[in-house]
Amino acid sequence: MLDETLTDAKKRMSETVDALKREMSGVRTGRAATGLVDNLKVDYFGSEMPLNQLAQITVGDARLLVIQPWDKNAVDPIARAIQNSDLSISPNIDGAIIRLNLPPLTEDRRRDLVRTVKARGEESKVSIRNARRDAQDTIRMIEKEGEASQDDCQRAQKQLQKLTDDAVTAIDVEAAAKEEEVMQV
Repeated sequence: MLDETLTDAKKRMSETVDALKREMSGVRTGRAATGLVDNLKVDYFGSEMPLNQLAQITVGDARLLVIQPWDKNAVDPIARAIQNSDLSISPNIDGAIIRLNLPPLTEDRRRDLVRTVKARGEESKVSIRNARRDAQDTIRMIEKEGEASQDDCQRAQKQLQKLTDDAVTAIDVEAAAKEEEVMQV
């Protein structure tokens, strides 16, 4: 029972770290990256679809993203989704190709993005702590009901704390790397 609790906590924590990594790929830096628009939701014939399922996304150069929809009817919905997003970028439509010119970030915008990165990192840490708290409650319940010895529960608590520390460290590393990338000129 203790092993199941620890396994579940580890799974929840790793999912949180993975979710943060996916979120960080969508944060704009000074360079063009397909992660900026990969999971942008597009209203295509009444259903919300990620952009990467509707088009091929490539990096033209350091400040250019090129989006080639597989269906020419998707050009307008994709352009609308980009305009309505929080990217602050205007799409340039050239026939069946959409080009996104990424202007250089200002110092103020970079600081705002760093604040956003830190906030997302803190939200992920809260999620990690919630997973730890749930696992601790389960371990205490197991101990109280006598399903495991006190020593086993203490060991499980220590393992749980190590899992938590490892996940928080991974979040800190990811957030620091993204902050550095955002602040690079």
